[in-house]
Amino acid sequence: MKKDIHPENYRLVAFKDMSNEEVFITKSTANTKETLDVDGVEYPLIKLEISRTSHPFYTGKAKLLDTAGRIDKFKSKYEKFKK
Repeated sequence: MKKDIHPENYRLVAFKDMSNEEVFITKSTANTKETLDVDGVEYPLIKLEISRTSHPFYTGKAKLLDTAGRIDKFKSKYEKFKK
C-alpha cells in the first residue's frame, strides 16, 4: 500500500436523510458548515437526498419521487414525436 495517501482527520458526523428525517452517525472526513444536536452532542451535519433507510433497494418498497416535475417535463418534451 502507498503511504500518506489516506486522510487522517476522521471525526463523527451526523448524516440526515431529508426524505424521511432519519439520522445516523458515522465517521467521515466530509466538510460541512452545519451542525445537528443528537442526544445532547453536537455533530457536523451532512444532508442526504436518499440513504439506506429510504432507497427502494434496501426498503423493498418502490416509490417514485418526482421533486422537480422531471417526468412531466420529459413527457411534454417528447410528446411531438408520438405518432
